[in-house]
Amino acid sequence: MRKTLTLAFAIVLASTMAAFAADNTLGTWKYNAAKSKGAAGVSPISELTLTREARDGGVTITAKGHRADGSKIDTVGSSKYDGKPVAVTGAGLSWDTAAGTRISDNEFTEERTKQGTKYHTTVHYVVSADGKTMTATAKGTNADGKPITTRTVFDKQ
Repeated sequence: MRKTLTLAFAIVLASTMAAFAADNTLGTWKYNAAKSKGAAGVSPISELTLTREARDGGVTITAKGHRADGSKIDTVGSSKYDGKPVAVTGAGLSWDTAAGTRISDNEFTEERTKQGTKYHTTVHYVVSADGKTMTATAKGTNADGKPITTRTVFDKQ
């Protein structure tokens, strides 16, 4: 009986620690154009600030900036790291739905779609060991169903 209780306590403790582990993707991140590679056929991002704030088991993401053609990027979305799709509202992004899954303190994936189009990408985010850089590599299809690959690099502010 004592072994069972000890094991149960250890499982609860491990689960609690995992729930409160650090999320190194949180904070304010600035787009690094020199290190990034955008998708063909889309006006390149000129400036972008990404803010990731902790929210009840997940994150709220705010993106503000603009593209080379002057179009505005101003979006917000909140989701849990449960892989379930949520709406992303605002203007300037190619997707309107995202579903995130946390892999570790420094890594998560996000599946993005645009309703009514063939747009579908899977993005893999990784924060560097020193916590100063976050790289997002996306692969999938654009709104016309053509393959796309992007690499977006952000510097921690």
